[in-house]
Amino acid sequence: MTCVSLATTVPKRTDSRESDRYGAPVAESRLVVYGAIAANLAIAVTKFVAATVTGSSAMLSEGIHSIVDTGNGVLLLVGMKLSQRQATPEHPFGHGKEMYFWSLMVAVLIFGLGGGISAYEGVLHMLNPLPLQDPTWNYVVLGAAAVFESGSFMIALRQFLRTNRGIPFWRSLKSSKDPTTYTVLAEDAAALAGLAVAAAGVYLSHRLDMPIVDGAASVVIGVMLAGVAVLLIRESRGLLIGEGVRAETASAIRDIALQNPHVRAAAAPLSMYLGPDEVLLTLDVGFERESTADDIVAAVASIERNIKSRYPKITRIYIEARSISEATRGS
Repeated sequence: MTCVSLATTVPKRTDSRESDRYGAPVAESRLVVYGAIAANLAIAVTKFVAATVTGSSAMLSEGIHSIVDTGNGVLLLVGMKLSQRQATPEHPFGHGKEMYFWSLMVAVLIFGLGGGISAYEGVLHMLNPLPLQDPTWNYVVLGAAAVFESGSFMIALRQFLRTNRGIPFWRSLKSSKDPTTYTVLAEDAAALAGLAVAAAGVYLSHRLDMPIVDGAASVVIGVMLAGVAVLLIRESRGLLIGEGVRAETASAIRDIALQNPHVRAAAAPLSMYLGPDEVLLTLDVGFERESTADDIVAAVASIERNIKSRYPKITRIYIEARSISEATRGS
């Protein structure tokens, strides 16, 4: 049987109203980032003022954390903008992976600047503890920061749940390929936990008259940020080096091909994420020997429609008609 390649692609859409598989507009993803930037910038200023007035190491670490988060939001916006560029001869599949590169940079900043500097500041404070001044301003700032961070977290959480409607939270968190939402979600969750640690450090340092506890709280915040960064780095790395769809999704795609009456065999599909909402798929299919060229073309079109209907994120599909023995060999 002659080997014939049939391919279909859907042009990458760049409209700001572009929707993901559940209808959530991309503009809302930007809103999540804008909200996080505004909240973090306002919080950072108040934290640095409070740290200057009270001498709290944990509060200084929290200020650094908020500055890093502000810069991270800007980098995510840069990634979103660059990822929407049209395909070029040098980048025929578009620039969707820009989003993964910039999310990796965000994770590195969280690890190095957020986690590293916070831990370093905490160690210095533990080696040379200074008594805290009146902690009232610390509590006021921490309370205000908790309100702003909670607002940013709820915006990100609402967008995340809407995008993954009908999927259990932890499963959707693990499988999400949109770094703009899950990065902000992880940052805000770490920020809220950091605020709790900072509040405990300030309270215990003042109550027990042990300034070293405040430094220890700063170290804990740094370690916590580093842990979040490692998780984000791991996710970005997988997507940058060519992560594909989940095994169960690949199996379901193969079943879709096998359900066509003209298909005799189908190999395991190969896939790769080109961006948060764009997947490349290749599939080797063996057709019945008596199938005509028209039958094969119609079968390919039907398989493509069924795959796109069930998995809209698969925007580029390449189906190759092989001999029965070749297609079966990879199944």
